[in-house]
Amino acid sequence: MALVSADTRISELLGELHQLIKQTQEERSRSEHNLVNIQKTHERMQTENKISPYYRTKLRGLYTTAKADAEAECNILRKSLDKIAEIKSLLEERRIAAKIAGLYNDSEPPRKTMRRGVLMTLLQQSAMTLPLWIGKPGEKPPPLCGAIAASSDYVAKPGDKVAARVKAVDGDEQWILAEVVSYSHAANKYEVDDIDEEGKERHTLSRRRIIPLPQWKANPETDPEALFHKDQLVLALYPQTTCFYRALIHAPPQRDDYSVLFEDTSYADGYSPPLNVAQRYVVTCKETKKK
Repeated sequence: MALVSADTRISELLGELHQLIKQTQEERSRSEHNLVNIQKTHERMQTENKISPYYRTKLRGLYTTAKADAEAECNILRKSLDKIAEIKSLLEERRIAAKIAGLYNDSEPPRKTMRRGVLMTLLQQSAMTLPLWIGKPGEKPPPLCGAIAASSDYVAKPGDKVAARVKAVDGDEQWILAEVVSYSHAANKYEVDDIDEEGKERHTLSRRRIIPLPQWKANPETDPEALFHKDQLVLALYPQTTCFYRALIHAPPQRDDYSVLFEDTSYADGYSPPLNVAQRYVVTCKETKKK
């Protein structure tokens, strides 16, 4: 019943999103005429080589209108982003409900039957589709945006991806990419599934062994303070694996990916050559020293 309800709501939201996209195009087309007028006015001013009171007044009015048009389009786009976020949330809730009920479809098979290459592709897609935080003027990025950690009382939801510190087969501990199954407030512990062995490897872990992954990418141009800085120690997902390892930031993102140096004793300086890792899979390192 819950799955049917989610499908109905998703269908409604897709219809609303379609209308908002049409409104965006209409708003942009409507404002285009004003932008052309601004350009033509500047061209006339250059031709006459003077700024008369007439042109000054005219430009002030044109730019005021352009600003209002841009704000109107921005509001529609923000509403569109909210609809997309709600759709993604409902899709995730539906997936979790299907997982609990033991229902799967061809496009989303249970992970224990998933080929390695398919899993790696899904992880890349998850990183690429992580929404970019776009704040209003003067608004600071929230927790779980880029390098900003979750608040101390934050509890990850079922389906959220986290870095989880677990004991390996050989007894050593390692950080793995995992999915939250549930959280017990009474025990203050999570149940998580190893993303690489869903349905087979379930771990019960305390909160200190869990690091929530970012829920938004930080924009390097507008919010550089929400990114890890050069030489900062982090945990990063090693490319083509589902394990996190200690690394140093070699360079913050220009767009989406960090350049990181993984700790590696096989190299003379103790670090690997620079490798790219998506913002989605770079988190604060809780370890203070090497084991």
